[in-house]
Amino acid sequence: MSLWHAPNRRDFLKFLAASPLAGFAAERGDTVIGKPGDAINVFDFENAARRILPPAHFGYLATGVDGDATVRANRDGFDRFHIRARRLVDTSKIDSSIRLLGTDWPTPIILAPVGSQRAFHSDGEIAVARAAGAKKHLQMLSTQTTSSIEDVNAAHGTAVWYQLYATTRWDLSRAMVKRAEAAGCPVLVFTVDQISGSNRETLKQFSAQDPRDCRVCHDNSTLQSRNIRRPMFNGMDLNGVAFQPPVTWDYVKRLKDTTSMKLVIKGIVTREDAELCVQHGADAVVCSNHGGRADEIGSSSIECLPEIAAGVGGRIPVLVDGGFRRGTDIFKALALGANGVLIGRPYVWGLGSFGQEGVEAVLDILKRELHLAMRYAGTPKIADITRAYVGSK
Repeated sequence: MSLWHAPNRRDFLKFLAASPLAGFAAERGDTVIGKPGDAINVFDFENAARRILPPAHFGYLATGVDGDATVRANRDGFDRFHIRARRLVDTSKIDSSIRLLGTDWPTPIILAPVGSQRAFHSDGEIAVARAAGAKKHLQMLSTQTTSSIEDVNAAHGTAVWYQLYATTRWDLSRAMVKRAEAAGCPVLVFTVDQISGSNRETLKQFSAQDPRDCRVCHDNSTLQSRNIRRPMFNGMDLNGVAFQPPVTWDYVKRLKDTTSMKLVIKGIVTREDAELCVQHGADAVVCSNHGGRADEIGSSSIECLPEIAAGVGGRIPVLVDGGFRRGTDIFKALALGANGVLIGRPYVWGLGSFGQEGVEAVLDILKRELHLAMRYAGTPKIADITRAYVGSK
């Protein structure tokens, strides 16, 4: 679908106010900011995006699966941990820098791969890359990107990490991997928690409130037509192809034998699989339940994180995503063993609301909140944040 263009916005707002969507409230109620600088926290951008985006587009972003229990669990999970703050520590200088797979970054906040970003703003992934580059954040690019890997790398100023969904045809998967490698991407992020098909009830509910004919903008009748606006599939024959089929650990070996890029496995929620990631040569692992969008496991990423860290045992870095909205959320994850934290929906709220400026504002808020949490906890450096700084309720 294309963006909801300005001439239609007034009618859309009237429709939204009279629809069941008006009942969806964020943490600050119905407050809607007029510019990025008005935001108090990242939830303000959720409200703004909800008012601007077409219902089906916002529903795609908001949805989990089934009854959205895992989406809710991702937020509720943070309440099960509290920060054990230390006093009389010199925190006049805060250093939030990290080193991850051979590269230094000034912050552990990473932009997670999110597909179809032009559905939220006309500049899509390019605006996000410019924001991430300007603020010096690591960015991961989705297989389902609506901008090419080459253009995103140019906009960011540094080669991003490329996220891969497997396909039922190895030659197509290999072609995408080699293209990312040729573009200079240093890391391949292989997502393993999404298998074709999911019951996204919230998306269906939002879509039912959308008065537009989606076929005007895109044709979902075949996989080929559905992906015509996704540059990573340019020139590929997708007839008879399925994305995200069930795969095994043999696929990991196949990827490692194909590319010189480092390999990160994303979608791990148990200690057993974390140990297998190490055994199969992964360079890092992402503790992730796909933001509650894949399967309804019902447990939060933050609660899964300690066993993932234990399974890895410090041998490779551990990253995590799922429901991160506050600097204190990020602090808790770092204390529980994460080396970096991925955010997804918040920066897309910023994108949908105000484009590049909105993404930058979201990143600034989260970094500012993280620094404040570090200061009050008595941890001037990321390395100071250990398990001793978080307790369980």
